[in-house]
Amino acid sequence: MPTDQPRTDPQLAVLTGELPKSPAPARTLAAAMLGSALITLDATVVTVALPAIGSSLGGGMAGLQWVVDAYTLALAALMLSTGAFSDRAGASRAYALGVTVFTLASAACGLAPNLPALIGARAVQGLAAAAVLPASLALVRQAYADRARRARAVATWAVGGSTALALGPVAGGALTTAWGWRGIFFVNLPLGVAALVLLLRAPRSERRPAPLDLPGQVMAVLALTAVTFAVIEGGTTGLVAFAVAVAAVALFVRIESRQAHPVVPPGLFRDRAVRVAVAAGSACSVAFYGMIFLFSLFFQQVQQRSALCAGLLFLPMTGLIAVTNMASGKLAGRYGPRLPLLLGQALAVLGLLALFTVDAHTPTVAVAVLLVPTGLGVALAVPTLTVVMLDAVPAERAGLAAGVLNSARQVSGGLGIAVFGALTSGGFATGLRPSLAVAAALLSVTFLLSCRLAGRPARRS
Repeated sequence: MPTDQPRTDPQLAVLTGELPKSPAPARTLAAAMLGSALITLDATVVTVALPAIGSSLGGGMAGLQWVVDAYTLALAALMLSTGAFSDRAGASRAYALGVTVFTLASAACGLAPNLPALIGARAVQGLAAAAVLPASLALVRQAYADRARRARAVATWAVGGSTALALGPVAGGALTTAWGWRGIFFVNLPLGVAALVLLLRAPRSERRPAPLDLPGQVMAVLALTAVTFAVIEGGTTGLVAFAVAVAAVALFVRIESRQAHPVVPPGLFRDRAVRVAVAAGSACSVAFYGMIFLFSLFFQQVQQRSALCAGLLFLPMTGLIAVTNMASGKLAGRYGPRLPLLLGQALAVLGLLALFTVDAHTPTVAVAVLLVPTGLGVALAVPTLTVVMLDAVPAERAGLAAGVLNSARQVSGGLGIAVFGALTSGGFATGLRPSLAVAAALLSVTFLLSCRLAGRPARRS
């Protein structure tokens, strides 16, 4: 799966040359990469540990879904505003605050005495992660004055996030096997301290005026939380939550239409390319994060594999992500973004259909191999989505557009986990194929929508 970091045209090029030898820029890049990798890692590292968390703290399927979604939803919803917060506070201050809070929240996760405490600490982790991501990219940009060197640094930063995402399930399995599920959170402590130490050599960032749409941000958080609650909890409580979500969405639209600087400008979605990019990115996230969630449970609960074995079984699916991201960039640069977008979605759909053959008696290695097409397809499609998105908006809205796309992808991944968890709560065997059908149907629809995109080449700045 590609990373949720904003995409830039230099990522379409192959990494060549050496990074600057000046210690300050190199240390700043290392700090930014470490912080970005840390929050990306936590998006997937916990999934393999869910059975162990359930055995230790209880809570059932709904509780385990919230362990994942509390982090994902906080990260996604607050990412809409944390770019402006980074500008107002200064990137270095925002980054330091975000990493500090993330590290402390990780300690609270590892020490959590019960499931509600763990879920609350995960939400704080997501809040801090939303501050770290835009600030880390801003730090890289300010550290490299030379455009060519900055391009290589940004590409290196992005590949670091892809690598962390790929290693997440493996690291989760290894840490859970060696130290128990609490180890996946305690390992963040030395990494967070290391990121802060590296930041000491970075120059202090300037503060810049940036408008904050607090009413719109509050309504966005309320709407996303309520709709996720409705899907996970169901029943009468779920219906009430869904009504709250509908009301929050209506208020959000009304607020955004009257704000001078809305967090999500309504006019942004008038362009078909923007709508297609957001829809396709959302479908890809449902497929990717949903597959990791489903098959983490499948390997451990149905086939009785260890957490370490389950993590390693995802390596064929995730190990080629960075390479595939680069291949997607080359294809987009040469033939335009539509080709890799269509190829990726088609490959992902075929992979999901192939997984319909899986049952409790399917050899474990065969399941790991069958996961590969979906992973490669998503990794091929997602980088070009950002190219499509950025080509469709004016240059001054590039950061906003990238933030909206990444937020939509994170939200969709969280909702996908909620839906798949609800479908499998009555039994994994009965819920697997409906979950696969949902993901395949979404990708099939966005594939058809993507066919209508103009086949123009990627725009270069």
